[in-house]
Amino acid sequence: QVQLAESGGGLVQAGGSLRLSCTASERTFSSWFMGWFRQAPGKEREFIAAISRRGASIYYADSMKGRFTISRDNNKNTVYLQMDSLKPEDTAAYYCAARVGGISQHQGHYDYWGQGTQVTVSS
Repeated sequence: QVQLAESGGGLVQAGGSLRLSCTASERTFSSWFMGWFRQAPGKEREFIAAISRRGASIYYADSMKGRFTISRDNNKNTVYLQMDSLKPEDTAAYYCAARVGGISQHQGHYDYWGQGTQVTVSS
């Protein structure tokens, strides 16, 4: 059972930055394709970005391009989400997820999920 733990969320002013981290319990982390999603109150969970096992392939949702950057460090079993120029509408719970079968934007394709970290952007 893979356990994922997100961290780095918090309260930030509009225009600020945060870097989220997601650390996996498995030493086979480099075998997993990783993704970041978010869910705002009253809204469906939405895809942000995904990254391949060694980071060679990265995919972003069109609406997330330019302000969000996904990366990973397999030596630390960690995937990151750098968020810049944050806006109040970025307020949401942010989740990382892992899957074996390939890079994907579809939440239903992911096998394991973290419990989420809250990001609140004040205006």
